[in-house]
Amino acid sequence: MEISERKKRILAAVVDSYIESAEPVGSKAIAEKPGIDVSSATIRHELAELERLGYLEQPHTSAGRIPTPQGYRLYVNELMEQHKLTLEETEQINRSLNMKIQQLDHLMADVGQLTANLTSYPALALTAPAKCTISRFDLIYIDANTFIIVVLLSSNTVKNKLVHLPFSVEQTMIQKLAALFNAHFTGIADDEVTPLLISSVERAALDTMGLVSIIASFAIEVLSETASSAYLTGTQNLLQLPEFRDPDKAHRLLNYLGNKEHLLSLPLPQGTGDVQVLIGPENVAEELKDSSVILASYDAGDNTRGLIGVVGPTRMDYANIAAKLGYIANGMSQLLSAGEKPPEGWGKLTLMQSNGEGSIGNGR
Repeated sequence: MEISERKKRILAAVVDSYIESAEPVGSKAIAEKPGIDVSSATIRHELAELERLGYLEQPHTSAGRIPTPQGYRLYVNELMEQHKLTLEETEQINRSLNMKIQQLDHLMADVGQLTANLTSYPALALTAPAKCTISRFDLIYIDANTFIIVVLLSSNTVKNKLVHLPFSVEQTMIQKLAALFNAHFTGIADDEVTPLLISSVERAALDTMGLVSIIASFAIEVLSETASSAYLTGTQNLLQLPEFRDPDKAHRLLNYLGNKEHLLSLPLPQGTGDVQVLIGPENVAEELKDSSVILASYDAGDNTRGLIGVVGPTRMDYANIAAKLGYIANGMSQLLSAGEKPPEGWGKLTLMQSNGEGSIGNGR
């Protein structure tokens, strides 16, 4: 149902006030806002209507009102003003991004901490490489005690290892092992390399010397290097928020966020630098139903996508945080995929709804 422009202005004023104060908002506070040129009686009527329509709720009979997830969604989609980062903020982000572009893990940890510091919320940084498998095994016989394992990955990356043996092995055995590994280990990911698979190759090779185990261990190591990674920083920020003064509530959320698999299950926004906002019940996980998650995707090169984001209460400064995440994500893409420094003024945002459809415009 479309609501009037006056209702939208009043809803925006309620959300802005509640984000700032964390206290229910009454008609008097709304009347003092610029652009609200109506009487207190009219404001009270409109607040009651917004509550009836599901955009606001009244936590206590005598208190003011606070936004519902539906109210926050309308605010994010249409009403909030786009936030412009200050020169100091962009310079701080640029300095941090330019420090460790050679080491993705170090960069991710640093950017996670930077995001937590800039937003005062718990921050996460993730990489999600395209699923990598082994395309081919080559075992190169050097002498009776030495051979080289060469692994070609589906990403066209080549990994190799020189193996020195404390016993002698014939060249025909190395050739047999190469054929078996190409038959059984190509086209599978790291989580498909099971003890049962290794045992079956050992039986087929009649291997009693542990050669299959040596080669399989290297295969697992190579595939694990391409696995997803996740960093969570700034968890102490959660404990400073009024919404998480209850230790049990804070513990439940932090316990959920501390699981890498939970973080890696978060949805990727469609385009690099796009920002996705998931408000309260829009989150799939029950542990996130009272929280909002703001995510931005980046391109890390080599078919790798990643996320940076924050988790906090539904009472967030969405415009401010979205601007910062969009800027950081674009900077990550610039550095990791092209090795370039972030240009002045990048960080253009397209806020995506939780279903990934449509952009969220600036309604004011």
